[in-house]
Amino acid sequence: MGPPLIAVQEGLGPAAHGGGRLQPLLADGSAAGPAFDVPDLAVFVKEREAAEPVRWVWAATAEIYPPLVRAGVRVRRGHDLELTEALLQGYAGRWGAPRALPAVLARLDGGPVPADPPPHQPDPPGLSQGFLFDTGPRQSGSSAALADVVRAYADQQARLSAVDAPGRFRLLVAAENAGALLGVEMGHAGLPWRADIHNELLRDMLGAPQPVGPPRRLASLTAEINDAFGVRGLHPDSPAEVVKAFARAGVEIPNTRAWVLKNVDHPAVKPLLEYKELYRIWTAHGWSWLDAWVVGGRFRAEFVPGGVVSGRWATRGGGALQVPKVVRRAVVADEGWRFVVADAGQLEPRVLAAVSGDARLAAAAKAGDLYAALATDSFDGDRAKAKIALLGAMYGQTGGAAIPALAVLRQRYPTAFEYVESAARTGEAGGLVRSWLGRTCPPASSSWRDNGLDPPEEAGSAELPQGGATGRARGRFTRNFVIQATAAEWALVLLASLRTALEGTKAELVFFVHDEVVVHCPEPEAPTVVAAVQQAAAEAGRLLFGATEVRFPLDVSVVECYADAK
Repeated sequence: MGPPLIAVQEGLGPAAHGGGRLQPLLADGSAAGPAFDVPDLAVFVKEREAAEPVRWVWAATAEIYPPLVRAGVRVRRGHDLELTEALLQGYAGRWGAPRALPAVLARLDGGPVPADPPPHQPDPPGLSQGFLFDTGPRQSGSSAALADVVRAYADQQARLSAVDAPGRFRLLVAAENAGALLGVEMGHAGLPWRADIHNELLRDMLGAPQPVGPPRRLASLTAEINDAFGVRGLHPDSPAEVVKAFARAGVEIPNTRAWVLKNVDHPAVKPLLEYKELYRIWTAHGWSWLDAWVVGGRFRAEFVPGGVVSGRWATRGGGALQVPKVVRRAVVADEGWRFVVADAGQLEPRVLAAVSGDARLAAAAKAGDLYAALATDSFDGDRAKAKIALLGAMYGQTGGAAIPALAVLRQRYPTAFEYVESAARTGEAGGLVRSWLGRTCPPASSSWRDNGLDPPEEAGSAELPQGGATGRARGRFTRNFVIQATAAEWALVLLASLRTALEGTKAELVFFVHDEVVVHCPEPEAPTVVAAVQQAAAEAGRLLFGATEVRFPLDVSVVECYADAK
């Protein structure tokens, strides 16, 4: 028996202290008693949470939970109909289908399915009252009655029981829902941010801001680049102009990406690379960003759990998932507090060892450095070659140094190699592949723009398809999907376990990106948080993979400044 369930009617009014209509439920979604009204939802939820664990059933966490959090209420468990519907539609091969409550009800009634409303776009808190003071609910396009929330929940429970591996899939749903709660809480807490340090960093890198145009350092680099090409008026931020300038100089390049430019011998390359880096900081995290997004010593982003195909998170506004390392020097803990930063090392190769069932690879994954263990076992001690082989298998590299390395991998670790090869073949044939818990890739006819399946820099040329690519390109997509989506599940279960473990402490989860989590806590609590993070990592491995030999070690740092983490 799980915790009691209580359905919450959507459309509770603009304020956290509005009333609500509630319905106790049994596990299958049937009524466990009469519906009832409460005059103050926040007070009721807080009192009920203090009495016993409850799972709250509502249409969308992103609509109902923020006002509760602003009222000082935290809930331990929730069931978000919208997030769950997205997972179920994906499982059925309809990734990207409408998932809001009106769409769920339309499918139940056999009527036309309405499109989801456009996603909410938050106002930067420095330009308006924004997240902290907003009293209006996000618009879902739904004014469904409580009975409709209950009906949708019961239908989802029936469909969850009908999937091939319901135990795993329910773990995915539970983790996704815990992530939704945590995303709201993290956005409310905010990441500590020193505006004065950020301003000083920008001035050191860029020079003083100018009333019109770019700062002085960018202007100086622009002049250097023009001189190197022997032209005037070239805009270094225009890839088309730069490609043409190189062509006029007798150098043909396909694009202006940094890894392409680094292989070019031309005097414009050095200032151009510096310009690109500084221009990105100026436009994405410069003074305008600082004024718009850092308020009251906190950077508050709106996190979107499951925002990309792989299950990785996205954000709306502020570029929270692309904060440059140099800018992280402004992320400083409050006085007397510390950051505990935990980063999962070599996560995806370890996931491959766990999901494939390859005993030899799992034995190597018992080590702290999987690549070194792999090198000792099969690559004559050459760690670089072992790394190339494993990354090549997961990302579909087929040329250069990867060829002989992959041959060794295929011979020595055939079960692991066949796992990703099978996923690639399925993708090439237009089929669906699933993560370990059941998250499903898009069908072949779908576009997976912003899919989040990003190869690490060391994967080199293993670029993934854009748009509705088919055939071999889609095989490369599905090859990595089964690994990266499972890695995202491991990280999400870790987050859910850590969130529970930190109850009763002053520690706050304040940031999460892919496989790195940041906790802000009083300095005396840091050892407790470190132990909790380590325990949550072990728990995530156990919940997903059972009694596996594979270890999932974390690099954990306790620092005052985020940039000082390992």
